[in-house]
Amino acid sequence: MNGSDRAKFKPSLFLTAVLGSLVLVSCSSSSQQAEPEQQMEAAPQLNAAPMASPAMRPPIVAAMRSAQLEASDAAVAQVPKQRPQLIKNAELSLSVASIDKLVPTVLQIVKQKQGDLFRFEDNKPEDNTTRHTASMEIKVPQQELEPTLDKLAKLGTVQRRTLTAEDVTDQIVDSDARLRNLRKQETTLLKIMERSGSVRDVLSVAQELSNVRQNIEQIDAQLKSLKNRVAYSTINLTMEEAIALAPTGQPVGVQVQDTWNQASDSVGKFTVNLIRLSVALLVWSPYLLLLAGAAYGFNRIRKQKFRSLPPQSQPPKEH
Repeated sequence: MNGSDRAKFKPSLFLTAVLGSLVLVSCSSSSQQAEPEQQMEAAPQLNAAPMASPAMRPPIVAAMRSAQLEASDAAVAQVPKQRPQLIKNAELSLSVASIDKLVPTVLQIVKQKQGDLFRFEDNKPEDNTTRHTASMEIKVPQQELEPTLDKLAKLGTVQRRTLTAEDVTDQIVDSDARLRNLRKQETTLLKIMERSGSVRDVLSVAQELSNVRQNIEQIDAQLKSLKNRVAYSTINLTMEEAIALAPTGQPVGVQVQDTWNQASDSVGKFTVNLIRLSVALLVWSPYLLLLAGAAYGFNRIRKQKFRSLPPQSQPPKEH
């Protein structure tokens, strides 16, 4: 090779080197840009690997895994703060003069407060040694709990009054989040069911959808029960009459009042029994008159027969 050929060859080698370096730089940059995309495409497959099974193909597994991840992310989202959800129960024990007279008044108060009577038990004593008691289970709206207790307390002497509250805010929030999570899973699984696939894949998704719907029904029922218990408070009302024999140690005034009530009750019972006897005698009076007439006639006939006998056949008179 002569000098002129060498001079021509050197520029061509330089251009070749420059072009080669440019190609290497472009390849490296394109490979760096493609690497994150490959990692993102491989991520769902790695997440779906634990759920893979012989009965399910990778596309269906990836779709179900994606549905669960989306629902989990929604459940983890922050829930706005709300006022405490409290279940309130109250107990009220009263000493009253007459339970029979107060029952209609109690029912009227419950109706005015938009409540309901769920249980009523009336224990009437057989004698005066025990007191007449009655118990009621009442449910009223929570905002009417205190006004209802105040009105019922005015019907007698308060022996005991208690109020308890249970905070179920966390339970309600947790149940709401789980319910939203399951409903989103249900929506996604329904979309997966619409896609074409093998019978095995469809049956697998249908089984998962059935489990999700069963959990939705259970949590929904629990949530409704909690919210109902929060909305309506329970009042256990106990009433006791003061009419009974006063035990030793009570004030003299209470003993005198109980003795007077007992005597009045005894006189009332005696009067009722006397009236019943008079009514019975009045009803049976025709039959009693017939029996008295028959006895009188038989006695008179017997005396006439005795007088008609000869003197010698008559029994001797006693001196």
